[in-house]
Amino acid sequence: MKNISVVLLTLLVSCSMVGCKKFLNTTPTDTLTPEEYYSTEANLVKALAGVYDRLGSENLYGGFIFSEWEAGTDDSYYARSGQVTGLQVYNFDFSENRLNTYWNDCYAGIQRANLLIANINLPQMDETRRKAILGEAKFLRGFYYFMLATRFGGVPLRLDPVTAPTNVDVERAPLAAVYDQILKDMKEAEQVLPLSSSIGHSSRVSKTVAQGILARVCLHMAGEPLKDQSKYAEALDWAKKVQASGEHALRTTFNPALINSAYGQIFINHAQDIYDIKESMWEVDFIGNRTDGYTETGRVGNTIGITMTSVAFEADSGYCYGFIKGTGRLYKLYADGDQRREWALANYTYNNTTGARVPISNTSANMYNRDAAKWRRSYELVFPKNKNYGPTNYPLLRYADVLLMLAEAENQVNGPTAVAYEALNMVRRRAYGVPVSATSTVADAPAGMSKEAFQLYIEDERSRELCFESLRRQDLVRWGKFVTNMKAVSADQSANGGSVAYGRLAGQNVSERNLLFPIPSSEMSLNKKMVQNPGW
Repeated sequence: MKNISVVLLTLLVSCSMVGCKKFLNTTPTDTLTPEEYYSTEANLVKALAGVYDRLGSENLYGGFIFSEWEAGTDDSYYARSGQVTGLQVYNFDFSENRLNTYWNDCYAGIQRANLLIANINLPQMDETRRKAILGEAKFLRGFYYFMLATRFGGVPLRLDPVTAPTNVDVERAPLAAVYDQILKDMKEAEQVLPLSSSIGHSSRVSKTVAQGILARVCLHMAGEPLKDQSKYAEALDWAKKVQASGEHALRTTFNPALINSAYGQIFINHAQDIYDIKESMWEVDFIGNRTDGYTETGRVGNTIGITMTSVAFEADSGYCYGFIKGTGRLYKLYADGDQRREWALANYTYNNTTGARVPISNTSANMYNRDAAKWRRSYELVFPKNKNYGPTNYPLLRYADVLLMLAEAENQVNGPTAVAYEALNMVRRRAYGVPVSATSTVADAPAGMSKEAFQLYIEDERSRELCFESLRRQDLVRWGKFVTNMKAVSADQSANGGSVAYGRLAGQNVSERNLLFPIPSSEMSLNKKMVQNPGW
């Protein structure tokens, strides 16, 4: 692992981070020894900024995760007919550069966390604040390992700082051991992290964020490939803790002058730096337009959004490549009256000559070619708008997700109880614009479902609510349905997609080997103890 061994302390001393604008506005300092650098509380906060920073890398949530890694699912496809190779269509090998950069950025985040953890006791400071910083660092280390485990399986576990390019050859830890470490880090963090209401924004991890992500981790452990079904009960406990905290609620208000749904307001807030900590619990934070010295911008709304490729109108609409479209399957999941469809899937296109919005009719021919439209650059407030980068934040955890995880885990443990139904129906009622706490004949899920039917309903509801939020592929893998669902949506796209039938390619290319991505070529060439994933 020489590629991470050379990531030394100098990489830490940086202002750039997600959430930088909320707790750090400094310029980098010169390289210092650990004793010098970590000698003050202020420098611990700078180091923590460095740990968060990699999440916003263009290789991760700054761009490629949502525009390439998650491009091909049963919810979405890559909207370029000439794209016949790459992660987007599952036609690549272990030399694909995106694999290397993803791997390297995750391990860079882990290295930064390890350095901070190793030096956490150097400064004199308030112990409560010290523990909170340590908690954030441990949680983030666990989250980076979770990002690796869900895509690569077992990986080398490094829990101490790498200070020299030695011990390059490190064996992969078994997947169960990686998950055990993830749980350990996140549970220790949960004990000391503050509540989100005391933080006031969504760019740093809070106690309930840790609880919500722990529920997600446990659901993954309960599913494929580990199949530790005891983790369903633990996932349920963590999700219930978030609910019981009273810190979070579904957004039910919106600006009627702009839109007609509270659901759409969630994503407008991401574009406008409005921190709704009750709904949007944790976000990758971006800022500016690259004209003010900051480069902490992302491509949310630029590679994923409503296509507009005329520079003449980008001041209004913002330039957008529109690389991601929704599948016909996703469109058909929404029933009439579900307000999420017209927000998640574009109901208009742009005329590149006039800049006018051209409505899309709700016909069968238009079910397969709608842009993924959750994040719309027309709502950005930072001018001038950069062609390729913007300030729109990207969600890592929303309260709606917690409720759906609670419903799924409750069903797995106790069956489709009133608790499971209520969590599910709260999400559905918001989607139909009715009060979330009152029963609704329009919005509520069918009563009397079996455990199996309720699980299938949850799987579809996660598509309706969470599409394009970089969760679907991992969900399909843990349910053991990735290959079968991809083949089915590919056949549907081929038969009914018309001019966008090329959207079948990802599903057409998928096989069992795609349950995991290959270990990157750089790691395979440097680490003689590394073993490649099956089929690669």
